[in-house]
Amino acid sequence: VYMKFYSSKEMITAKHIGFTLAELLISLAILAEIATFTIPKVITVQQNSQKNAAAKEVIAAVSGAYQQYQFQQGASASTTFGALTPYLNYVAVDATSHLDDHVGANADFDCSVRICLKLHNGGRLFQYNSTDSFGGTNTTNALLLFFDPDGTRVGVSTDGPSKSVAFFLYFNGAITSRANVRSGTVTSTGAHASNPSADPSWFSW
Repeated sequence: VYMKFYSSKEMITAKHIGFTLAELLISLAILAEIATFTIPKVITVQQNSQKNAAAKEVIAAVSGAYQQYQFQQGASASTTFGALTPYLNYVAVDATSHLDDHVGANADFDCSVRICLKLHNGGRLFQYNSTDSFGGTNTTNALLLFFDPDGTRVGVSTDGPSKSVAFFLYFNGAITSRANVRSGTVTSTGAHASNPSADPSWFSW
């Protein structure tokens, strides 16, 4: 008598494997539920990453512009943001938009009364006040600048992901955000204190 014994692998491959329509529908429903929660988060992370990268580009651009200005003109206590604009690469001057202040400020900025630059990344770089200057030549004297990543206003009292990040350009060329302001920081319009909650959620060093 001849007998053949099948291995477990042979038995599995020999057996027909399939899914019923009900099982497929249940699987698709589960996948759809997972996608509902994960896809928006993935998109948000990607958008925040793009905004943060754009902010880093702006920081580098402002730093480079200030270095060029220092080399060619020499900064002083009366130097304003307007003096740096010839050394910045931007699309156009925006004189019509209303832009967001930083998180928690409950305010906005009118580009018709200050310098707002439309950048190639779609954002806006603007100053706090059209006449604001360093006000001094110490390491705590600074210019207060803002970057709005989408160039639109989400609402005066609405703290959303499109809020601007505030930058302080110090007389010695250092740049920091409002969350990391140096002790004793002043501009020509007054003193400024550190506020860790003022940086938007999309921004990080």
